[in-house]
Amino acid sequence: MVAINPENLAKPLGAPRAVPFYRILYVQVLIGILLGVLFGWLWPATASADWVKALGDGFIKLIKMMIAPIIFCTVVSGIAHVSSAQKVGRIGVKALVYFEVVSTFALVLGLVIGNLVQPGRGIADKVDAGAVAKYVGQEHSTVQFLLDLIPDSVVGGFARGDVLQVLLFSILFGFALLGLGSRGESLTKLIDDVAQAVFGVIAIVMRAAPIGAFGAMAYTVGRYGPQTLGNLLGLVATFYLTAILFIVIVLGTIARLAGFSIFKFLAYIKDELLIVLGTSSSESALPALMEKLERLGCSKPVVGLVVPTGYSFNLDGTNIYMTLATLFVAQALGVPLNLEEQITILLVAMVASKGASGISGAGFITLAATLAAVNPILVPGMAMLLGVDKFMSECRALTNIIGNGVATIIVSRWEKEIDPRALRAALEKTVDTTHFTAEDQPL
Repeated sequence: MVAINPENLAKPLGAPRAVPFYRILYVQVLIGILLGVLFGWLWPATASADWVKALGDGFIKLIKMMIAPIIFCTVVSGIAHVSSAQKVGRIGVKALVYFEVVSTFALVLGLVIGNLVQPGRGIADKVDAGAVAKYVGQEHSTVQFLLDLIPDSVVGGFARGDVLQVLLFSILFGFALLGLGSRGESLTKLIDDVAQAVFGVIAIVMRAAPIGAFGAMAYTVGRYGPQTLGNLLGLVATFYLTAILFIVIVLGTIARLAGFSIFKFLAYIKDELLIVLGTSSSESALPALMEKLERLGCSKPVVGLVVPTGYSFNLDGTNIYMTLATLFVAQALGVPLNLEEQITILLVAMVASKGASGISGAGFITLAATLAAVNPILVPGMAMLLGVDKFMSECRALTNIIGNGVATIIVSRWEKEIDPRALRAALEKTVDTTHFTAEDQPL
């Protein structure tokens, strides 16, 4: 790997020392979000137009276009540069153990807050069972999920942008390249060079982030509007509060034990958080997150395995939503849930969240499976959440990306790749991904 000069991290790479504030990515995205809110509020009819929605959707599609090649290059290069295949397996096991433990904390916290606050009590709403019918029938078993990990063809996995299918092939290809020894060095160098070009494309695409954030936020406010919250504002507020508690207390404690501050880490990835906030998609910030984690000192094998896997197995925000939304529906419909049924919520949500990964409407599909397992009469109550789900999706995505970033650092610490002092020093540096060039990419 090419050594990184720590002095280069003190300023935006490839840019002059004094960068005007309006050229900083998070400032541009923040302005885009604020303008989007105003546009959607003042001109809701225009903001609800398809062309406005296309601004946000187009940016997300541009990012998703690059996710598969980034995962392939990062994972293959990372494995090929590792001297022992045992390390790759060790990283995978550690990541999965961490995912399950932290996911359980997220599920339990959602149940605890739901029982204490009881946001669904006193809400009487007309429930339209037909509104959620398309989600209820889409059960996705764990066996089918495991089979779906295997693509029908290698090209098909890349064409659909299926993260787990691309990850599986990349791991197999990386191990095969590792087994070639010196004969595979030229191919490994080629993949490293391709990775440089891919990150160069990301740097270009990221310049459109403010426009994407503007379009997505304007459409959301214009299409749904604050008035759609109504009596459901309590649920939205409770969900945001629970997510904040999880980030500050659970992830904050984990970060402190690992030797760094969760607030410093949030400041370090503020660009990515604002992009997620504006687009309601954690995938929109995946490439930039992987880049910044490598610059913290996390190795390519750790970043390449933990981050993509975490997007399916470490969805902390989604887990909180699952338990909190289930209790909300039960309380709103006046259906009491005993301790045994609430334990069932934990178990079903933990399994179903993995099985529904990668499916369109996965959050609602998982919620439908959870409600049906606990008490089938709760399923139609999902209709109450349709109007405010968009407002909660931002919080889910933000919590998910923060959780996966912390997970990557923790696994790197377990692998003794970075020490607390170096990590704290790196978190103090400023990295602006809009100024990355091909030569800046660490490989």
